[in-house]
Amino acid sequence: MTGKYSVPLSKVIASEGYTAVYLPKPAEEIPVQSMEVNRPGLILARYDKNFAAERIEFVGNSESIYLQDLDDETRLACIRRLMGAGPVALVFSVMVPDSLIQQFVPAAEEFGVPLLKTNDHTSFATSSLVSFLNVELAERETRHGVLVEVSGEGVLIIGESGVGKSECVVELIKRGNRLVADDAVEIRKVSKKTLVGSAPDNIRHFIELRGIGIIDARSLFGMGAVKMTSKIDLVVELEQWDETKAYERMGISDETMNILGITVPLCTVPVSPGRNLAIIIEVAAINNRLKKMGHNSAKELLESLGMVDEDLGAEPKETDVWHNN
Repeated sequence: MTGKYSVPLSKVIASEGYTAVYLPKPAEEIPVQSMEVNRPGLILARYDKNFAAERIEFVGNSESIYLQDLDDETRLACIRRLMGAGPVALVFSVMVPDSLIQQFVPAAEEFGVPLLKTNDHTSFATSSLVSFLNVELAERETRHGVLVEVSGEGVLIIGESGVGKSECVVELIKRGNRLVADDAVEIRKVSKKTLVGSAPDNIRHFIELRGIGIIDARSLFGMGAVKMTSKIDLVVELEQWDETKAYERMGISDETMNILGITVPLCTVPVSPGRNLAIIIEVAAINNRLKKMGHNSAKELLESLGMVDEDLGAEPKETDVWHNN
């Protein structure tokens, strides 16, 4: 499908290592807007209904054999039919001989269709391009917060300004974790189940610390302290301690946050003097990984104490034991 985002063909060429056979204009000026790619077998076989011109077309071994089996006149007519449909670009796999590729050039020049060549086989080239386009053209939004990779888990830290997010991140970096983005996190929905976060280019690796100013985490802590992107596995919300609020103490109920239609686990951490937030977030990240592996410490403990029903989703029977501490 065609979305509201685009990526220049020049970035596609650079990412996938394509060689330009013919370009009607600079690749930077040719936008690619569809995440999907296509094989043009049907239109080469004279069936051109429902042709999606916004997709990049791959000509592989099957199309090559088909075209070479045709007589010269029929072959050129098939090529003109494809070029005349106006695909955004045509990519030839390594299996297509140069002699056949050159027969596409006159029609490409006439209809202004870019011709590219890859050194990979069609199946690998298409899967690689689809993965790249899924990220570049993904639905996205920008949220105020900090994204850190903590013990291998992508943790999005949110909260009101001044609550201590950036200070917490500095401590996390000193403990061996990696910064992805501070202040503004660009979140992309790269699949139906996966969110990936990154920093806007102009503020990447910078952190704002009140009282000190702007610091460059990459220069200050080294390349091992930063990362370009990370999946978002957990959201941690920092908020000022509210004595009137009942905070989760056992971890039975699972809070979540909806981001771009995907449900992400949410952990609310109250902030008060003396609490080591970096250690708490590290524990939350590791515990989240355990939960994904089917291990829920709170439910297992309550079950062993006979405080929950056989259905682990039931409420605890005797919560006073915990709240009287």
